[in-house]
Amino acid sequence: MNQYETVIVLTPLLSEEVAKEAIAKFSKIIADSGAEIIQEDSWGLRKLAYPIAKKASGHFHLTEYKASGELINKLELELKRDERVLRFLTVRLDRHAVAYNEKKRSGAFNKKPKTEAAV
Repeated sequence: MNQYETVIVLTPLLSEEVAKEAIAKFSKIIADSGAEIIQEDSWGLRKLAYPIAKKASGHFHLTEYKASGELINKLELELKRDERVLRFLTVRLDRHAVAYNEKKRSGAFNKKPKTEAAV
C-alpha cells in the first residue's frame, strides 16, 4: 500500500456545514475501500492564486492516507462528478515525504529556538 495526499478545493459558496458534509463523503469513500486515513486537515476558506470558475476563494482540505492504487481512480472519479469541487490534486508520497509528514505531525518543527540574552 502506498501513501497518498489529496488536496480538495471546494466552491466558496458552500456553508461550513455543507463543506464538512462534502469532505465527509470523500473520507467515507476512502475509509470504505479499506484505506487507512492518517491525517485530515481543513485549511478553511482561502484566497486562490487565480480565479477558477469566476471564484476567487475556496474551502481547502488535505487528507493523508494509505491505500492501493485502485482507490485513487475511484476517488478521483467521484471528485470529478461532484459539482461542489473546484479542483483537487492527489500525490503519491515517497519515503522522504512520509518521513517529513511524520516529523510535522509529531511537532518537531513547532519548537522555537532558544534566544540568547541581549548583552
